[in-house]
Amino acid sequence: MPGGRLTQQERQQIALGLADGLAYAEIARRLDRPTSTITREVMRNGGPTSYRADLAHHATEHRTRRRKKTAAPLSQEAPQPHGRDAEAVREYEETFTVLLMQSGLPRMAARVLTCLYISDEGSVTAAELVRHLQVSPASVSKAVSLLDGLGLLSRERDERRRERYVADNDVWYQSVLASARANAQLAETARQGVAILGRDTPAAARLENIARFVDFVGESIARAAEQAREILYAKPEVRD
Repeated sequence: MPGGRLTQQERQQIALGLADGLAYAEIARRLDRPTSTITREVMRNGGPTSYRADLAHHATEHRTRRRKKTAAPLSQEAPQPHGRDAEAVREYEETFTVLLMQSGLPRMAARVLTCLYISDEGSVTAAELVRHLQVSPASVSKAVSLLDGLGLLSRERDERRRERYVADNDVWYQSVLASARANAQLAETARQGVAILGRDTPAAARLENIARFVDFVGESIARAAEQAREILYAKPEVRD
């Protein structure tokens, strides 16, 4: 399986494959590339409906030139702890970001959340995000506001009164509960339609089925979240 960066011709083949409705795995097979490479390429360059081969190629060249200019200072500022391979960490960070984008998050929000997940400290400041992601403070602020609204991070102050963004186990628990509450609201609204449309009508039957399904799933998720919070959270090992 070939390595290295995608060529412009390969990007054109990706664009043609997307236009034909091919899955990422099939495009990857035809190019003899890993599926993750194709997925990452498409998601970082507009997604399956907006991908353009020429724009993607230009954007990649621009990112490469920018990395070359900043590689030395960045490596000096933030050496990898615990003997980690810096290139492997960068690759993993991008892979996780693409995964979060596929779940529906905008790219910048996905990048910020990934930084939180792979941080040993479990928290970062706005300045640290700006430096690591090489973006503007405004971009970070917008992404953090979105993640905060979704319940995917929390804010706290450190001893220097700086605001830190945290994505710990309890954030996920609260996020799941928020999703369960949204499901309950959907079920309630669906049942309002049953009364309005007439209980014995096909439309009412459809809405009642929606309400029952969403109720069941929401209650199951809430119970699972409670159980997971009690027994599944892994704690870091304490070494002597």
